[in-house]
Amino acid sequence: METSPKAIGPGSTSAPNARPMIVIAGPTASGKSALALQVATRFGGTIINADAMQCYADWRIITARPSAADEAAAPHALYGVRALDQPVDAAWWRAAALRVLETVSLPILCGGTGMYLSALINGISAIPDPRSAARAEARALLDRHGPAWLHDWLTARDPATASRLRPSDPQRLTRAAEVWLGTGHGLAHWHALPRARLIGYRLGVVLLDPPRDELRGAITARFAAMLDAGALDEVQRVHARNPDPALPGLRAHGVPELRAHLAGEITLAAAADRAIAATLAYTKRQGTWFRHQRLADADATQMIHARFSHATQYSESLDCYFISFINDNG
Repeated sequence: METSPKAIGPGSTSAPNARPMIVIAGPTASGKSALALQVATRFGGTIINADAMQCYADWRIITARPSAADEAAAPHALYGVRALDQPVDAAWWRAAALRVLETVSLPILCGGTGMYLSALINGISAIPDPRSAARAEARALLDRHGPAWLHDWLTARDPATASRLRPSDPQRLTRAAEVWLGTGHGLAHWHALPRARLIGYRLGVVLLDPPRDELRGAITARFAAMLDAGALDEVQRVHARNPDPALPGLRAHGVPELRAHLAGEITLAAAADRAIAATLAYTKRQGTWFRHQRLADADATQMIHARFSHATQYSESLDCYFISFINDNG
């Protein structure tokens, strides 16, 4: 398992009595959950989910949530705690994670939603609630005109925010439109305001960054395993309820593709191919984010250029890293 030499080390203590917090991050299918479970059982930690779609109760198989056996082996938090009609965003997740932190001695944050991890560590802008009328108006604009038009609409009113969004991203465009309509200011304005950083913790970050070919093979094998485990039946149960297609929980990788198959639009093989391609494209964006957004100082970050797929990969040097970090009292 290849690591970045300059990244090895527990990092500096931010305060004399700061508590250790481990962050295990990286792209989908890089082995974050397997490594987090190994560390949690080794040191008695609690794994806190930092993956948006794994927050939804309906999606255990399709999002590769930890199994019942994994949850029995170590405490897990914020997995499967939201209904599909309940929003999961950075503000909600940060508040929920802060509540969990009050109850655990060794938190192990595990996930690939980098924006959530950054929101917890670096703080998040306090954006006023735009209210239901603004949300409804933004949604109506999207339904009536489509995401590309909505991007142009936003560019004319809030160019700073629009420049950060893709014209093909309806969820984020709708959110940006509702904030502008409901508060009179764009997201870029609110994000520029001072934020309260997380205090009282020392961060030890392990970032998994496997080669693309390794990820491609893992994603392909994982989706086949999901289908074997009942992913299609899982999606069918939700599909039968005829949910609002705008629900953000329906954007979980594999769900749109399997719903298209259930609707008779594509074959199961085509659905699998599309889901694998969409997941791989997402991992590319994740990798770019983690390589360019710092969660902790370099001396508190360990980079591993391989997937973690089995306990035998848990090396002595990695164990020494965690021991040193957890026991470092400044």
